[in-house]
Amino acid sequence: MIRVLLADDQALVRAGFRSLLDAEPDIEVVAEAGDGDQAVTGTVAHRPDVVLMDIRMPGVDGLEATRRIVADPDLAGVHVVILTTFDLDEYVFEALRTGASGFLVKDTEPVELLRGVRAVASGDALLSPGVTRRLIAEFANRSKEPLVGADLEVLTDREREVLALVAEGLSNDEIAARLVVSPATAKTHVSRAMIKLGARDRAQLVVFAYEAGLVRPGWLC
Repeated sequence: MIRVLLADDQALVRAGFRSLLDAEPDIEVVAEAGDGDQAVTGTVAHRPDVVLMDIRMPGVDGLEATRRIVADPDLAGVHVVILTTFDLDEYVFEALRTGASGFLVKDTEPVELLRGVRAVASGDALLSPGVTRRLIAEFANRSKEPLVGADLEVLTDREREVLALVAEGLSNDEIAARLVVSPATAKTHVSRAMIKLGARDRAQLVVFAYEAGLVRPGWLC
């Protein structure tokens, strides 16, 4: 069972998401929050697998709430997915840098939302890869403060190659096909790159790849 916390300042939006998610046999909404402070408190209390986090809320916003959740070692198993009305929102980029696992635009089709929740709960994929790459490319180009720990010298040549393919939005199976290796081998390379770079998930690997210059902003757009 995938446990979800909904954080949005609009009760009607939360009700819509709850209705959709609770109708699924493998997903359960365990808590709701109307602002970032409630989102953090609820996450600590309920330890959901996924937090669907609106980024623009009164008081403590979704960005600060994400930062607090990601910084808490006791919440390492929680994956934050940012909800936004705009697919190019610089706050979304900052949330990804902070450690959010991805984002969804609020007008996403229901089937894509469900697929996204399941994907991020498994830690298997970056959400909305095309739009996310475009967003990261734009704001990485403007970023003035590099991420700590984004030195790629710790990676082997093959791990750098795999990291670049992750930044392209490829899945483990697609990476395996591109490099003519087994999916298990591709997954091992991705996992080792995450460990060496201290990345929380694939979303942060993409950010690292752009900010370290492994891929050029705009290159994939």
